[in-house]
Amino acid sequence: MSGPRLFLVAGEPSGDRLGAALMAALRGERPGVRFLGVGGALMREQGLDPLFPISDIAVMGLVEVLPRLRGILRRIDQTARAAIAARPDALVTIDSPDFTLRVAARVRAALPGLKVVHYVAPSVWAWRPGRARRMARHVDHVLALLPFEPPYMTAAGMGCDFVGHPAAELPAPDPALMAQTRPDGGPLLAVLPGSRRGEVRRLLPLFRATVAELAARLPGLAVVLPAAGLVAAEVAAAVADWPVPVRLLDPRGLPPAVAEARKFAAFAAADAALAASGTVVLELAAMGCPMVAAYRVNHLSSLIARHLLRVDSANLVNLLCGRHAVPEFLQEHARPQAMAAALRPLLTDARARAAQRTALDEAMRRVGRGGVPPSQRAAHALLGAIGRGGETVP
Repeated sequence: MSGPRLFLVAGEPSGDRLGAALMAALRGERPGVRFLGVGGALMREQGLDPLFPISDIAVMGLVEVLPRLRGILRRIDQTARAAIAARPDALVTIDSPDFTLRVAARVRAALPGLKVVHYVAPSVWAWRPGRARRMARHVDHVLALLPFEPPYMTAAGMGCDFVGHPAAELPAPDPALMAQTRPDGGPLLAVLPGSRRGEVRRLLPLFRATVAELAARLPGLAVVLPAAGLVAAEVAAAVADWPVPVRLLDPRGLPPAVAEARKFAAFAAADAALAASGTVVLELAAMGCPMVAAYRVNHLSSLIARHLLRVDSANLVNLLCGRHAVPEFLQEHARPQAMAAALRPLLTDARARAAQRTALDEAMRRVGRGGVPPSQRAAHALLGAIGRGGETVP
């Protein structure tokens, strides 16, 4: 039985991970499925031949995008033209709404009968709620990662299934890799400064200063830093003079699955993590790693966002649990002394770690751990939405 031809569009590393897991699950459901489009190394490993590297479009921030706007617009045009020429059975856009939904609008205008499915509901519950109504003009169905998102999508006129977050189906970490990560003696801190260059440039100096504060009070402190491939060279140069030993996990040259396994083993081995707020907080939660989260954006981007935000936390664990279980430091509140003070008990006190892990486990249950794997739910929902014999997994 021949499978559908799907044009996939992912715009950053987190979307690449989602896309790769979805591709694997779809192939299990429909062995003849064929893929075209845009993605990263993990989607390439699943058989996609990307139109261009996603590093061309992986940028975040209202101001940060401006210097690269012309190139991004060219990639939107290139992607839309390729999708229109391919005339697939469906267009599947994955996260990165400022890029992917512009592609969807162009494609839907040219192919009005084409099914369009968007994977990852935009965070309209947090800011810019009008996006859902605008999105409904060219999206038929949404696959939502978070349990409270479907009502926002259906109210705007789209179909929507809660499929769960991919962190909920991460495998248990490799004990041998965990053992390789642990230092002799002192506590181990995982440092996660983000996967985009702008994030790294803003957060890594701040994280260095936080580590220096910790090192002054915690003899034997060591750091493990799993770098994202797009920023690995920049991170390697930046950590060369850090005040404590840093084990840099550089994914370049490794098969993506090997690099991912090593990263998750590091999360599980660490006593605590200092992380950029984002998808990584749920990956840390899945590995049972207590954390402190921080984020800074360009000052102008921050001023604009403050007027638009409708939630009091940027941390998904906190949002899922309904309480501030994970210490969070945003913008001017992200100061080394404050973050070090929040990290010290997590690095030294087993009871503090256990208390936060209760919230991490709760968040994981809320995004699908213990049920049908999210990628399988997403594959079923996608096939059902495009009318190719699938159905939504209850």
